[in-house]
Amino acid sequence: MNIPKNPPSGADMASGADIVSGEEMAGAVQPWLPQNLEELKEFQLRLPERELCEPSPGGTSAQPEKASGMEVSSRMVAQHGEEQTRDLTFHIWEQMDMSEPRVQTRSLMVSELKIPEEYQNQRKEKPCHIQSWKNENFQQKFTQLLLLHRSQPRDYKFLFWEGKHEMVVEEQGHLIEIGDLFGPGLSTQNEPHTIILHGVAGIGKSTLARQVKREWEEGRLYRDRFQHVFYFNCRELDQFEEMSLRQLITKYCAGPTDPIGQVLSQPKQLLFILDNLDKSMWHLKGQNSQHCLHWNQPHQVPTLLGSLLKKTLLPEASLLITARITDLCKLIPSLKHPRWVEVLGFSESARKEYFYKYFTRESQANRAFSFVESDQALLTMCLMPLVSWLVCTCLKQQMEQRQQLSLTSHTTTALCLHYFFHVLQAQSLGTKLRDFCSLAAEGTWQGKILFGQGDLRKHGLDEAIIYTLLKMGVLQRHPTSLSYSFIHLCFQEFFAALSCALEKERARGLRKLTDMYEINSPFGIPTTCFLFGLLSEHGVREMENIFKCKLSRETDGELLQYAREELQRRNSSLPPYSWQLLHCLYEIQDEKFLRQMLTPFQRTRVYIQNDMELLMFTFFFKCDYVKSLHLNNGGQYRQAQMPFDVVLSSWVPFTDAWWKIFFSVLKVSGSLTELDLSGNFLSCSAVQSLCEVLKCLRRRLQTLRLASCGLTAEGCKDLACGMSARSTLINLDLSFNMLLDAGAKHIFQKLRESSCKLQQLLLVSCGLTSSCCQDLASMLSANSNLTQLDLQQNDLGDLGIRLLCDVLRQPTCQLRLLNLDQPQLSEEVTQILKTLEKEKPQLLIINKKGEHPSSNTGRNFCLSSPAPPRDLFMQLPDTKDGFLGPEGPVATEVVDKERSMYRVHFPEEGSYYWPNTGLRFVVKQSVTIEIEFCVWDQFLNKPDLQHSWMAAGPLFDIKAHPAAVEAVHLPHFVALQGGHVDVSLFQVAHFKKQELFLEKPAKVEPHYIVLKNPSFSPIGVLLRKIRAALYIPIRSNVLLYHHLHREEVAFHLYLIPDDCSIRKAIDDEEKNFQFARIHKPPPLIPLYMGSHYTVSGPEKMEIVPQELELCYRSPGKSQPFSDLCIGHLGSGIRLKMKDRKDKTVWEALVKSGDLRPAATPVPPDLIDNPTFSHFLDRHREQLVARVTSVDPVLDKLYGRVLSNEQYERVRAESTKPDQMRKLLSFSTSWDWTCKDQFYRALKETHPHLIMELLEKQEQRRLHGLCTSSAAEV
Repeated sequence: MNIPKNPPSGADMASGADIVSGEEMAGAVQPWLPQNLEELKEFQLRLPERELCEPSPGGTSAQPEKASGMEVSSRMVAQHGEEQTRDLTFHIWEQMDMSEPRVQTRSLMVSELKIPEEYQNQRKEKPCHIQSWKNENFQQKFTQLLLLHRSQPRDYKFLFWEGKHEMVVEEQGHLIEIGDLFGPGLSTQNEPHTIILHGVAGIGKSTLARQVKREWEEGRLYRDRFQHVFYFNCRELDQFEEMSLRQLITKYCAGPTDPIGQVLSQPKQLLFILDNLDKSMWHLKGQNSQHCLHWNQPHQVPTLLGSLLKKTLLPEASLLITARITDLCKLIPSLKHPRWVEVLGFSESARKEYFYKYFTRESQANRAFSFVESDQALLTMCLMPLVSWLVCTCLKQQMEQRQQLSLTSHTTTALCLHYFFHVLQAQSLGTKLRDFCSLAAEGTWQGKILFGQGDLRKHGLDEAIIYTLLKMGVLQRHPTSLSYSFIHLCFQEFFAALSCALEKERARGLRKLTDMYEINSPFGIPTTCFLFGLLSEHGVREMENIFKCKLSRETDGELLQYAREELQRRNSSLPPYSWQLLHCLYEIQDEKFLRQMLTPFQRTRVYIQNDMELLMFTFFFKCDYVKSLHLNNGGQYRQAQMPFDVVLSSWVPFTDAWWKIFFSVLKVSGSLTELDLSGNFLSCSAVQSLCEVLKCLRRRLQTLRLASCGLTAEGCKDLACGMSARSTLINLDLSFNMLLDAGAKHIFQKLRESSCKLQQLLLVSCGLTSSCCQDLASMLSANSNLTQLDLQQNDLGDLGIRLLCDVLRQPTCQLRLLNLDQPQLSEEVTQILKTLEKEKPQLLIINKKGEHPSSNTGRNFCLSSPAPPRDLFMQLPDTKDGFLGPEGPVATEVVDKERSMYRVHFPEEGSYYWPNTGLRFVVKQSVTIEIEFCVWDQFLNKPDLQHSWMAAGPLFDIKAHPAAVEAVHLPHFVALQGGHVDVSLFQVAHFKKQELFLEKPAKVEPHYIVLKNPSFSPIGVLLRKIRAALYIPIRSNVLLYHHLHREEVAFHLYLIPDDCSIRKAIDDEEKNFQFARIHKPPPLIPLYMGSHYTVSGPEKMEIVPQELELCYRSPGKSQPFSDLCIGHLGSGIRLKMKDRKDKTVWEALVKSGDLRPAATPVPPDLIDNPTFSHFLDRHREQLVARVTSVDPVLDKLYGRVLSNEQYERVRAESTKPDQMRKLLSFSTSWDWTCKDQFYRALKETHPHLIMELLEKQEQRRLHGLCTSSAAEV
């Protein structure tokens, strides 16, 4: 047979006389095609799509069930020519299972086509395993998923709110990456790992399992740990009969090159991936007594799986298992030492990445994602990979048909309805659609996912319908067993829900599910969620259009009653894991149904872990169920308040877009009277959204708590606009926000209106001064309802207190309680307070830091405003500062000042707190403790440790008798408010013999961690670095020091983490420069490690450098600072610090009164006295002789104190001493600030020399003091 090397097209073949006719060529190809009708139809389904619709030459298109082998071969030859047809035919044979009859046909093709022997052998060694999903988009469009590791799955225990006052804190777990699944971080034990990847349906568990296999094959994952990885889709194993594990591997997996017996004899190097194990567990119920002990023993496949789980078979092998959350209760009894990892879906950035992987053209991806991004609810739903695929598929069809993009589906049910009946046009099945739904329902009730020909015929589904379903991509075929399954289990559950919704007794299907799943609640089952969605107004309307019938909603009462019974059976209040129920209620989108459902239940706490669950939660507010809401983000910011109706604990941080959705739902709440957002950072956009809510709730909301929300003066302006004059607001808490005087004035002006009903106002630590007290006094005079005012941790001064006292005397002022903490009031003002309290006995004034103005010390009262565990204005540790114990202060003793070592004796058991460091000891008996401040660099000096861990607090070397100490609280500076940081990333570092040992803390609090029954060594708090958390929010401090000169004032401004050891090191160094600290409030919002912030001041102020980076440097290193210089302060200067978005993060007002002579260690009359010399002048001779490297010093001074000409003149000198003489000659004309910069440059480049000179200087000073004392004697 003469076959051309380049076959012509079908048209050419029809006209060419010298070419073999198409009929002859088709006759030559036809014997290679399957002779069995069933196999021929399967062959056709594997052809490229156009092959199935193209007619044969000169004929019409034939249906697969009717086309003969000759017709199929004719169409193929017409499209490709004979040679390419042979290649295509051979390729399809390779995809089809190689049963014996097929092997003979394949052998004939191999001999005629001369397939290389190497390729034949390769295919024999690595047979193609079964593919579950025909659509590549499910498998190949992979992007990074969020993984959360926990000690237990969150459904392991049902915690109940039960109206108790105390809060139940949920273990948050911590984020990990795919490479960490079998890393050392998940376990400290040596036994083989069993990892359970669990999550809701469609969240990407199977996608991740297949990706692990693929990454291992490509050498990018676990290659150093596992020699062989075997992947099993457990939903397909029902087709196999009794066999050994060896046979199962050989038949199902791509076989290893080594002999299988040799492979299985080394189990430590094996990883078994058991995907979708949940359904297979139904078959394990009757297999509990059977165990397989050897991989060569034949057993039923469920027994093999159960033996792997229970570690009776290959106990040293590692397992990676995927399962739905709803099926975990069946898995737990069979597992040995499992590690639980929950799949949370795509992050927002990963969703965008998925869209750009799905669409081949960037313009299409841009258009699709921009459309989805404009719909926050739809974007949120796309965190589920299955939903992302559905959305992309729907939008792609609209693009291909040149339609305007339109997708209004905001529930999973609505999206499936759109996909199946508007994209795939499944209603074209006609009356057979009901039969298809009944097939799905029967399979779901029976736990069946594989359907044979008999199952299909039983439900009236003939071959034409099956062919249509296969082409639609709803069904897929498993060639080895001639069985079918839905392309995704969620699709089977959707059609099962359709069948249930069409029945008269819809709740009967739910009862079947409850019995079949053997779980406490059916609400987490996808079929239940789909059923609720189908019974929504939109769902019923769609079903009526699809099935051409009228559906009654009278049976909804039965469904409501059943749902209530399920909840009442469990508890009288909603369980904290109510997100499963919330999903069902969200799907139905029926406010009336929701209200009837939740009326019997009071008070609940809801834990949510991703944006989708938060979206579901917001539907709560569409009925009058919620009266009080506490947004307790991550459970880290707690208050002693009365119980709330709903406490929402969220693991995820809230973005601006989410605040908009959250607040938009609050607008329609008809019953909300109390809202507590304390501890959750509110951006400017979020504050504006909140203001819109306040306008809508002005006649209902009574309590608003916004403590520590990052509010600014500008935010107060917006907030005041939102506070209506006719508002019902009674309690307002704005504590721990940098409102400043400007922001407070906006609030006071609004509250001055006579119609204001506010009774309690909390303004603790808001950066207020006397400048706002006139407006405060006007407000108190005009507002007759305000009875409680808290102004603690504000610097009001004598002037501010005087203004307050004047208005408090007025009879119109009804204030009953005033909280202050002014430590430096004059004797005159203190006496005014005492007199005022006598004049108005109904007024109680508490001045916590000063002397109580009243002689009645027994009158104590504390408002409920949250307070951090230590004062924001911390002093550095010295001999005057000590611990606070059960019986009062306990003094510390300085053991070694140079080493920063202290000793303290605790006389009895109790809790002892060192406010200036954040340290706390809980001791069982009297004990003496030594505490030394250390530096991390001395211990955390290996590159791999620095790459993996971040210092999160000071490092202490503590020496104490371990038996006497029950617990130690170690301070940290990581900002936990807002839930941006995973608390499980914290570890306590112990350094013993220069080796690092890590210990998990017993508890992580906002400012410290708790270590119980501690052992002591150099010890501190570390935070693990992961890629998922690129920006670490921290609590920071702005340190401001000043130095007085004759003609100017110099300032040094530092931005550092809130670490007492760093503050101490800076303070000690500034004292050497004769700089004194000015205490100003720190930034009250979290700043981010590694970010840059701009320092600004008056126009005439010189600032070098103008930008500071917030970074961690050990106390032993030089800390970056800005040098500020101005001629005079005048009435005061305002300093600011802004981020890259020009947002003010810190602001302070510096007045001449802040520069008190008493605060300066150098007497004023000596500041410009020639006899009082600078360090450079005192040690000039030593510096000339001993500075060995001048160039680095010059580089640090160039552009700051040295001109270009001076720089070059110094470098022109031939020797190092001459260079130093020339450089020091310039310093004679410098002021103190310029000399300070020279000193710092020397300290950074020659630290040992400078320290030696300082030590000798101190020794001479002490010797002089001793000599002077002896002379006096």
